[in-house]
Order: sequence, then C-alpha cells, then structure tokens
Amino acid sequence: MTDQKELNYPIWDIDDTHPNKVEEFRNAFRQVRDPEIGMNLIQLGLIRNVSISDENIQIVMILTTPYCPYAPMLMESARKKAESVMDLPAEISYGREVWNQSMMEDDTSLSWGLF
Repeated sequence: MTDQKELNYPIWDIDDTHPNKVEEFRNAFRQVRDPEIGMNLIQLGLIRNVSISDENIQIVMILTTPYCPYAPMLMESARKKAESVMDLPAEISYGREVWNQSMMEDDTSLSWGLF
C-alpha cells in the first residue's frame, strides 16, 4: 500500500481527529478539476488542511496562481464537496503558502511537462 508521504499528501488536522473521514474527503476533492490544467485538487496539492469542529468544516486551500480565473469556481466546488461528506457547513480560507510543483500528489505529473 502506498503511504501518505510517498504520495506527498499534506497532513490535515482530520488525519488525527477524524481518520475515518480522510479518504472520503480526498475522494470528494478528487471530483473537482482545474479546467485549465485538467488535474484535480488532490493531484495538484491545493487542499492544504481540513479540520472539523462541532459547528463546521474548515478547509485551507491554495491555488496554482494567485490570479487563477477559476478560483471562485474551484473554491465553491471544494466547499460543496466537503459538505457532501459530512452534514456540516464548510468554510474555505485561502492559504498563505505559494503553490509549487513539489506540492503535487506524486512526481509522475512533473514528467508530463505541464509546467
């Protein structure tokens, strides 16, 4: 089995608090594709953290570029997918990290010559 480090997944808060939900969230976020690049949020490493409180789901997300024309659509789609996993409202905040290729799920995408 491939482990989290091998796939370059960020460690989310729910890895500790709700480990039974991690794969559900990953699978939900895999359904959101960047229409320009053609890869999903998990492949690109854009979901930097997911945490759950009694009141809501908090998601920290970054974009491949600060001026991404699809930012509102991507963030809203991620929010809706998170809410489909758990019956809680979700909030998305824009992370401070600057995206780079090393955040991608695995190194196979680097050899595709996308960037």
